Amino acid sequence: MSDLKQPLLTHLDAEGRANMVDVSEKDVTDREAQAQAWVRMQPSTLKLIQQNGHPKGDVFAVARIAGIMAAKKTHELIPLCHPLMLSSIHIEVKAVEPDSVKIVSTCRLNGRTGVELEALTAASVAALTIYDMCKAVDRGMVIEKIQLLKKHGGRSGSFAAGDVQ
Repeated sequence: MSDLKQPLLTHLDAEGRANMVDVSEKDVTDREAQAQAWVRMQPSTLKLIQQNGHPKGDVFAVARIAGIMAAKKTHELIPLCHPLMLSSIHIEVKAVEPDSVKIVSTCRLNGRTGVELEALTAASVAALTIYDMCKAVDRGMVIEKIQLLKKHGGRSGSFAAGDVQ
């Protein structure tokens, strides 16, 4: 066995029970997190989206709104997540030829806890919205590569996933 100390799972108490982290003693700092999700689809589905030929409307606009709404409701979806007063939510939705959509969400706040879950939730729900809007023409779409790209602020400092595609 190594003498290296393992990091603790902060959402478990001393007896291993689920526990919401007490952030009242943490410093208020500027915090930001960025996450991504990709939706792979048939090239014809991507063309339909790009040509605004979808009968339900502008797929990317609806996905952006869904991502923003999801970030604001993350604490209602993730059981031990704190409700946060987000100061900024930005969702970028971009077609990547020949068959993909890349979603990048960025969430910011000035507070006592990070915004990683909000950024991840925003990207995920935006991807799910694209799936929902396009499933009638392409049920084989794949949502993938959902991950935290970077974060900064708070006690744990900064994190960057590197050059991620």
